[in-house]
Amino acid sequence: MEIPRFCLGIIILYGIFHLSPQFVPNNSAMPVLSTQETTNTSVNQQDSETQKHSGNAPVILQLQSVTKTYANGSHALLDVNLEVKQKEFLFITGPSGSGKSTLLKLLYGEELATQGEVIVDQCNVATLRGDRLPLLRRRIGIVFQDYKLIPQRTVAENVTFVLQAQGYTRKEIQRRLEPTLKLVGLLAKADCFPSQLSGGEQQRVSIARAIVATPPILLADEPTGNLDPDNSWQVIQILQKLNSFGATVIVTTHDEQLVRRCNHPVVQFRNGRMYRK
Repeated sequence: MEIPRFCLGIIILYGIFHLSPQFVPNNSAMPVLSTQETTNTSVNQQDSETQKHSGNAPVILQLQSVTKTYANGSHALLDVNLEVKQKEFLFITGPSGSGKSTLLKLLYGEELATQGEVIVDQCNVATLRGDRLPLLRRRIGIVFQDYKLIPQRTVAENVTFVLQAQGYTRKEIQRRLEPTLKLVGLLAKADCFPSQLSGGEQQRVSIARAIVATPPILLADEPTGNLDPDNSWQVIQILQKLNSFGATVIVTTHDEQLVRRCNHPVVQFRNGRMYRK
């Protein structure tokens, strides 16, 4: 049976993730999978193992009685309490305007809570000053709904831009770039510009950019919103594989069918309030 291209990329990129102290908190060891084990083990089996091991893991993301109110008086979030443990994979569902994207913005500090506390990797986001917020964001990979690619830069340049900004050497940047592009199936498009890509391909560039620095936290805002069912499932498989390597993953989505296909915890937002499913 032929191994899908994105699986080959995952196998190659695993070596980078496994050796990255940033990706593995406290330099804890992760089991090394052989190529055969990686390709023959079902995603659902890996999901079950990851969720089992996250049961006793420390909390890495926490919202305590969080309310977000805008200047016009509208409430984006109302008294939200949420804990996400290291290595957990969490789906957040709900209709447009229910507060899903606002929650992610609070986690990476683009917006601040009106009331309550947002704790990320033991840091209270509201109290971060100077370069402490940018440093925290280096530990968070973000997949945006609208891609946020730089039009004048190629695929490779969009992906490596974050590494250059963080001071990685040229050798290390090149070491990370190829396996990352292979993972998302875009190695052949490395020299293309965003305008030369389909919407699905642009989203995969966004994913590559989010994971190339191997952050321990991945936030994906509607990562499958512009993809067909087959490509959507491939994206989720990529995120699940990264989760099995030790990343904490939060995915917002409208796709209830996709959520039901996976074996992950789910919370739902309606009118700013959170409900466990």
